[in-house]
Amino acid sequence: MKAAGGRAPKYLELKSWLQRSILEGRFAAGTRLPSENELSQLFSVSRITVRQALDLLRECELVTSHQGKGYVVRPLSALQDLGRLQGFGEMMEPLGIETRSKVLSATVIEAPARVARALALKRGEAIVKIERLRIAAGVTMSADVSHFPLDVGEPLLELDLERVDIFKLIETRLGLEIGFADISMSVVEAGDDICAHLPLDKTRSVIHIERLTHTVDCRPIDYENLYAPPESHRFKVRIPRW
Repeated sequence: MKAAGGRAPKYLELKSWLQRSILEGRFAAGTRLPSENELSQLFSVSRITVRQALDLLRECELVTSHQGKGYVVRPLSALQDLGRLQGFGEMMEPLGIETRSKVLSATVIEAPARVARALALKRGEAIVKIERLRIAAGVTMSADVSHFPLDVGEPLLELDLERVDIFKLIETRLGLEIGFADISMSVVEAGDDICAHLPLDKTRSVIHIERLTHTVDCRPIDYENLYAPPESHRFKVRIPRW
């Protein structure tokens, strides 16, 4: 609902300002936001309006709150629902965070044995390998290494890999319908090549996600290995009792 004069309600304006300030780094992870009284005076709004804005930030999981300690900025993280297959941009979109990729390499190679098995190809068969950094609000969230059969990968090389999720390109530009993915996760010690690209703080331990994506007719088309700092990804899943 718009406020008088067609403007957004004041609590939404305040929420947008705070969110933008967090994502632009004016309020770094671990820092405390101005108090309710300070925000109320700064923006000439009531404390109720301030609380509404802060509650929305908490729902977006950009801040946490503790009684007597105020609101503290959380480290930026992607929340992945393990019950739904999503691209990186789709995960971050609910937070209002723009994402992009930095393509490190994109080339045709001979399929190593492990990749060939995953994609149901012959060892040494030509495939496309794409290495990217996934970035949100200026923060490198993961390093991804993806392999595709030649008929899928070569068309991708001509498309916008920096601004559009590969899942979306596969579905909208290549006309393939993605059906499901097999995923395994572990914590591993990153090699020097991965450490060089990720914001790791005194650790080489990273989340490793191995994902093999199939079309609806069960053809494997994307074998991906993702490496991410431990604090950059969170996961949720609903599990039935029986």
